[in-house]
Amino acid sequence: MRKFVVSLFIIVIGLFVVDRIGGEIMWWVNQNTHDVSGPKIKYLANNVKEEVLLMGTSRCNLHYVPSIIEDSLNMTVYNGGIDASNNIYAHYITLNYVLNHHKPKVVCLELMTSDFAKEENPYNTVTFFAPYVGLNDNADDVFKDAGLYWKYQMSHLYRYNAKAMSNIAGLFVNRQEGGDNGYIPLPKPSHFPDEISKDKLITEIDDNKIHYLSKFIDICKQNDIKLVFMVSPKCSFAAENEYKPLKQLAIKYNIPFIDYHSKGLFLDHLDYFKDTNHLWDKSARLYSAIFAHDLKNIIFNLGL
Repeated sequence: MRKFVVSLFIIVIGLFVVDRIGGEIMWWVNQNTHDVSGPKIKYLANNVKEEVLLMGTSRCNLHYVPSIIEDSLNMTVYNGGIDASNNIYAHYITLNYVLNHHKPKVVCLELMTSDFAKEENPYNTVTFFAPYVGLNDNADDVFKDAGLYWKYQMSHLYRYNAKAMSNIAGLFVNRQEGGDNGYIPLPKPSHFPDEISKDKLITEIDDNKIHYLSKFIDICKQNDIKLVFMVSPKCSFAAENEYKPLKQLAIKYNIPFIDYHSKGLFLDHLDYFKDTNHLWDKSARLYSAIFAHDLKNIIFNLGL
C-alpha cells in the first residue's frame, strides 16, 4: 500500500511538472505566433493605445479599415475585431483586458443576433482567451460562469486547448501580412452570393447575455468611454425588429446605434459580398468611408 501511495504521489508530481513546463512552452508559442487571432489578443491585452477601438467578431475584423476611418476622424483607430469571438462574453473579456492599461476615448462595438440569442454553447469561444486567465477579475468572472476557471487554474496546458494547432502553425506561416492596424484585407472571392437570403426573427433571448451587454455599457460609462453600437451590411434581408433587444438597450442607455443591415446597404451589389455575412476588401473600404462619415457626426454630437 505504501509503495502504491508513493508511486501515485510521484505520478501526480510528474504530471504537475509536465503541465507547468508545457504551459510555459505554449505561452511562449502564444506570444510569438503570427496566426489570425493570437497577435491581436496579445496587442489588446498589453499594448493597444489608439483613441478609437473597434470591437466585435469577424464582421468587425473584416469590415473596418482603420486608416480610412482615421482620415475622417483625425483620431487614431485600431480594429480589435477577433475572428469567431462570437458574442458579448468574448467582447466583455476583451474590454476588461484593454482597460488594464488603456482607456480609449471611443469604443465601437459591432453587434450580431448572437449577442442576445440563446445558444447551445454560448461560452464556446471564450476559450480563445484562456492563456490570460488571472489577468483581470472581471474577465475571470466569465470563465467562472462558463465553468472553466478552476480547470484552467489546475492545468495550464489546458488553457491552450482551443488554439494550440493554430498557434503552432503561426510560428511558420505569417497570417498578418497586409494588415492595417488590426484589419486584415479579404481578397476578392472567386464566387459571389447568388441571391439575398431572408433572416428569421430570433425569439429566444438569453437574459445573461443582456446582463453582460449592460455590464459592458456600465464599464464604458464608469471609464468615461463613449460607446457606439453598429451592425454592418449583410447579404440578407433583415427580419422585422431583428435587433430589437439591442436597440432597446441602446435607447435605455442613450447609446448611438447605426444599423446598416436593416437599411439594406449594398444589397444592390451582391459582388460586394464574400458570403452572407462578410464583405471583401474592396467593399470593406467603401463601407469604412460611409461608416467614418456617420461616426464623425456621432462623435461631434458626443462632444469629442
